[in-house]
Amino acid sequence: MNKLRKKGINDMLQHTEGNQLKRTLGAFDLIMLGVGAIIGTGIFILPGTVAALHAGPGIIFSFIIAAFVCSLAAMCYSEFASSIPITGSAYTYSYTVFGEVIAWIVAWALVLEYGLAAASVATGWSAYFVSLLEGFNLMIPKAFTGSFQPEEGTYINLPAIIIILLLAHLLSYGLQESNRLNRIMVFIKVSVILLFIIVGLFYVKPVNWTPFIPFGWEGVLAGAALVFFAYLGFDAVSSAAEEVKNPQKTMPIGIIGSLFICTALYVTVSLVLTGMVPFTNLNVSDPVSFAMEMVNQDWIAGFISLGAITGMITVILVLLYGGTRLLFALGRDQLLPKKMARLNKKNSPVISTWIFAILIALCAGFLPLSKLAEMTNMGTLLAFSIVSVGIIFLRKDKQLPEGGFKVPLFPLVPIASFLSCIFLITQLSTDTLIASAIWFLVGLAFYSFYGRKHSLMNPKTHSKS
Repeated sequence: MNKLRKKGINDMLQHTEGNQLKRTLGAFDLIMLGVGAIIGTGIFILPGTVAALHAGPGIIFSFIIAAFVCSLAAMCYSEFASSIPITGSAYTYSYTVFGEVIAWIVAWALVLEYGLAAASVATGWSAYFVSLLEGFNLMIPKAFTGSFQPEEGTYINLPAIIIILLLAHLLSYGLQESNRLNRIMVFIKVSVILLFIIVGLFYVKPVNWTPFIPFGWEGVLAGAALVFFAYLGFDAVSSAAEEVKNPQKTMPIGIIGSLFICTALYVTVSLVLTGMVPFTNLNVSDPVSFAMEMVNQDWIAGFISLGAITGMITVILVLLYGGTRLLFALGRDQLLPKKMARLNKKNSPVISTWIFAILIALCAGFLPLSKLAEMTNMGTLLAFSIVSVGIIFLRKDKQLPEGGFKVPLFPLVPIASFLSCIFLITQLSTDTLIASAIWFLVGLAFYSFYGRKHSLMNPKTHSKS
């Protein structure tokens, strides 16, 4: 038996027979998923705080540098998604080139990323939603508006739990129905962002851009390490590979196209924001709304709050989607119980959807996630780095289909992407690295006692099926 238990592309296709998701998405749908996943709290919060504390107006360079690093990983994801159009994202890709153990570690990292990120965004959404209700003199008792912190007077974050469960209910009806809501929400939040840009341009004072890089390039690079996480979520798009029409062409367009659109919006918003208000005044929780209030455009500030609420809903939706498809793939490979891969009449993995959503809802409802949020970055960067180096091994696979997207400047781009991700991992705090190590040890223990024995790649299991 091959100890690495690698799955060739033909093995992948064989194991999906009779239990496949339907191909219903086009390139536009995929770009909407990408924009829905990426643009959320990042564009409404990060430009202000990072500009004030680290980069000044030079934050536009921070976003461009972070986008460059992400684009390197995005090209690697695009080649994998084009070559192996099967759900599971980095987990599936790792299974092909590195084998089962590494694939399981990547899956465990992605569960961490999607789960904690969705819970964190749901917590942020709850704060905006409660604030919006208060604007209409509708009050939710404080005890139900925050995580379990009796000293602060909060016991459960009920709005966060409700929004996660509502979106899970929507996902259980299938991706087409969820995609319709995602399109509407993306349209609303992009319209709000464009409204801010157009109106804000009339209040820009070039003097506010001087000095443009007040903290030097060191501050710009520190800002890049922070705003990098505003792009998290684009990798969830690759989870749709099995539900996309013509994935060889569509997947690269969706992944790279959504990243390009979001970068353009991030840079433009940052430029207008720092031109409207001196960057030293932007260390607030709602810098975009704050800037509009500073120029007496309160009505637009209200629209921006609406955009933030809808924007975060789409982020939660796509992260839930990515996590449920990952659990579906693990169940189909029997690294998790086979029930996780069960599809309902709408061709949706309903059991995976509800288990993942309930766990996330409990985290969002009871845990103070501020200390855990950085672990999201660890899971993401680990997946990025493995996918990047995996391209080098993928090119050696003789089973690869003809055509499809290929990473340019091979092998320089995959190597550069890998090194960039490792560098950013070294910038994470010691506490985060220790907590992440514990998480991965728990994951390896679960694999040793369950996944390894039940896997389809275990000859004994395979002979019975």
